[in-house]
Amino acid sequence: MKRTILVASTNPGKMGELRGMLDADVEWVGLSGFADVAEVEEDGVSFAENARKKACGYAEATGVWTIADDSGLVVDALGGEPGVRSARYSGEKLPGEERTLLDHRNMKKVLELLEGVPAEKRTARFVCCLCLASPKEILLETTGKVEGVITKEEIGSNGFGYDPIVFVPDLGKTVAQMMAEEKNAISHRGNAIRKLKPLLDELLGRG
Repeated sequence: MKRTILVASTNPGKMGELRGMLDADVEWVGLSGFADVAEVEEDGVSFAENARKKACGYAEATGVWTIADDSGLVVDALGGEPGVRSARYSGEKLPGEERTLLDHRNMKKVLELLEGVPAEKRTARFVCCLCLASPKEILLETTGKVEGVITKEEIGSNGFGYDPIVFVPDLGKTVAQMMAEEKNAISHRGNAIRKLKPLLDELLGRG
């Protein structure tokens, strides 16, 4: 009988990415299949803590192994901000506001706070923490990162979130200038998933 793993997200894109990259012989399900389960609050002080809270909370509520992630942007000159507040750094999403408008508000705040800060001090990174938990315990945890530098303006139209203001020196472009395949090859979430795959394969092999 196949092991069932719940992806703690309602985002079909995230579920597809995990399913495709992990390529495990399991039955993947999403939160949409558990409409009566209460939402787990992400109020941790770190990405790892939020990922653990979601994975453990949903696993306990559903009785199913659960994988969860938390991710965001860490800017050194801002003391690690936006960090766990990356999605709402400029405030909560307004009623009827398009997600892209909130993204632009968030980027505008970062750029304004870094005004006058020289390039060598604009270092930053995207971070993703993944956690797999059973109803009783944490089974696996991994972290993925991609290093960059904050630009002085938005560059590129691909991607989402902070992608247009994160320049990756190794590739000579912002994340928003990358095609999907190129981004997936270096992304923080992709790196975390690639670390998780051999660990998950070993775990499933043990039973």
